[in-house]
Amino acid sequence: MSILIDRSTKLAVQGITGRDGSFHARRMRDYGTQVVAGVVPGKGGQLFDDSIPVFDTVAAAVQETGANASVIYVPPRFAADAIYEAADAGIELIVAITEGIPVLEMMRVMAFVRERGTRIVGPNCPGLITPGESKIGILPGNICAPGKVGVVSRSGTLTYEVIHHLTTNGLGQSTCVGIGGDPIVGTSFIDCLEQFDTDPDTKAVVMIGEIGGTDEQEAARYVDGEMRTPVVGFIAGQTAPPGRRMGHAGAIISGSEGTAAEKMTAFRDHGIAVAERPADIVGLIEDALG
Repeated sequence: MSILIDRSTKLAVQGITGRDGSFHARRMRDYGTQVVAGVVPGKGGQLFDDSIPVFDTVAAAVQETGANASVIYVPPRFAADAIYEAADAGIELIVAITEGIPVLEMMRVMAFVRERGTRIVGPNCPGLITPGESKIGILPGNICAPGKVGVVSRSGTLTYEVIHHLTTNGLGQSTCVGIGGDPIVGTSFIDCLEQFDTDPDTKAVVMIGEIGGTDEQEAARYVDGEMRTPVVGFIAGQTAPPGRRMGHAGAIISGSEGTAAEKMTAFRDHGIAVAERPADIVGLIEDALG
């Protein structure tokens, strides 16, 4: 089992002929993802790599191929419109890789997609992968292995490091989700934790947070009050100075709120074992699995 994507997911790549879109479309297809369509206005009727049909609109792609997911490789100034178009066409899952979409624009986007029952992962995220079945985004498939550990993270490259440690130590993953580091994202920690908790094949979860905001604290309360599946955690940015944004737009400490120490304390107070270093997650997961 898995969450959000599996072998049946049919993917449309918005921006498939661009530099990033073309590179990652090939990687997703080669991994085994059903990449059924590309979408680039004005290039409808072409074939990408002589095999993937390109359409002018997402609606046409859905009608012709049955695509139920899309991934956004579109520059920031066009990305919001690409999300609107995908949601309006009935796409169930939109993965927005694009970084730099204005926060105010994302507030409007979220209201629009929620009305249509569409889920967004991202923006400013690496995407997600169900090892051995499907991947959407830029997560490297070669470091993943099928297994029983769910991973949900605000970070990108730190996610890769943790997955590598898990795989190297024989701890495969059910699904790995990078939710994105912007102040407003479409899928939260709690959204993923809820799905992992109902997935019969996910036996433990790694939650990777970072400084800034209160999402990790809210997730910790959810774990304590609602979850049966054990969760272990890590917080990035333990040495970050207050008042300085670190990497992600949402990774900024304001006053006494959002520090790594505060989040780690919240994790421990709510029964979540906390790793001091990414490599320490392996031992915590082994203990959680018994």
